Amino acid sequence: MIKKIKFLNKAIFPGGQIELNKFLKKNLQYPKEAIENNIQGKVYLKFKITPKGKVYDVFVLKGIGYGCDKEAIRLVKLLKYIPPKNRRLKVTTYKKINISFKIPKKPIKKRIEIKYTIVK
Repeated sequence: MIKKIKFLNKAIFPGGQIELNKFLKKNLQYPKEAIENNIQGKVYLKFKITPKGKVYDVFVLKGIGYGCDKEAIRLVKLLKYIPPKNRRLKVTTYKKINISFKIPKKPIKKRIEIKYTIVK
């Protein structure tokens, strides 16, 4: 049995997966067109990361349309990764990500009832 040894390090997001999820939630702007058409789902993306940690060449593998694909691409292009240290080798990292679009629940406004009687 041959044991695989990892010689090259890949770019990582600062703070790991938890911080990546927080970043995506904070910066996601649900497209108006998707809300109007009640569109929800996941957009699957593939992208490359330069040896300096910059995201480029973002490609939608599976989209849901109605502006969600464009928004997912915009979000991924905002990401900045920690460049890997690989003994002076310049390594391009490939990553896949899926971004969930779920229509935000609108806060329910409570009706205020005022009861009154007219006194003469």
